[in-house]
Amino acid sequence: MDHPLPTHPYIITAPRLQTTPVVFASPHSGRLYQPDFLASARLDALGLRRSEDCFVDELFAGVVDQGAPLLAATFPRAFCDPNREAWELDPAMFDGPLPGWVNTTSARVGAGLGTIARIVASGESIYRGKLRFAEAEGRIQACWMPYHEALAAMLGATAARFGACLLVDCHSMPHQPRTGAPDFVLGDAHGTSCAPAITRFVEASLTQMGFAVRRNDPYAGGYVTRHYGRPRDGTHALQIEISRGLYMDETRLERLDRFSMVQTQLLQVTAALTEAAPGLLRPLPVRAG
Repeated sequence: MDHPLPTHPYIITAPRLQTTPVVFASPHSGRLYQPDFLASARLDALGLRRSEDCFVDELFAGVVDQGAPLLAATFPRAFCDPNREAWELDPAMFDGPLPGWVNTTSARVGAGLGTIARIVASGESIYRGKLRFAEAEGRIQACWMPYHEALAAMLGATAARFGACLLVDCHSMPHQPRTGAPDFVLGDAHGTSCAPAITRFVEASLTQMGFAVRRNDPYAGGYVTRHYGRPRDGTHALQIEISRGLYMDETRLERLDRFSMVQTQLLQVTAALTEAAPGLLRPLPVRAG
């Protein structure tokens, strides 16, 4: 059975006037699960939600009051993943051959985490049976494409207004209970997706808040960071991964009591970033209007 497609695949929350050349995005916090999608899955709703970056859009919601827009997907990552190429598909998932132009050989496809994922982040298979290619095509056209059209438009408008822009792509990662595990991982594609000064600034801000920070290990940035991060063209992209153990119960997928505290600390960091961004992105020939 084909799954009904979301009519609103994303939400843009924007300030009345954008005052900073920073755009925030949360591609994996969507949690609108269609009933037919749930019915076709081997997993229950809680199992499917293991792939979510739960509550990340809420953690960053305050950036709007700092003069920056926030884009958030409403569709879940298990349904369609906007942090992949448009057509990274696993042929083993489908009931017939895929078009020759589909990317069936990427490492992400091999891991079961293509644009239409075969497994959730914890490794369990999602589907009871095979999918039709038309199903994947519909999801990509209804979810992936509108999300990226919106993101590209936001970045383009920001660059046009300020002369350059910074995309902060917001994610969460499983808590690692071992000694020395980071609270945050900053991904700048090993120094290629944004100016080094930006990564250093965010790293220093988080460290000053008492967080353990690591760069590019094990998350150097996904499709979004690498695709949009073109510093020579004036568009910078930085991926931020926050450990879920800081703010949520990973078993029940519920906010911890300290959620508000972590949110406040994080927004202190983003406030510093949105204020410093014009200097970090210089030269910025600001356009009137």
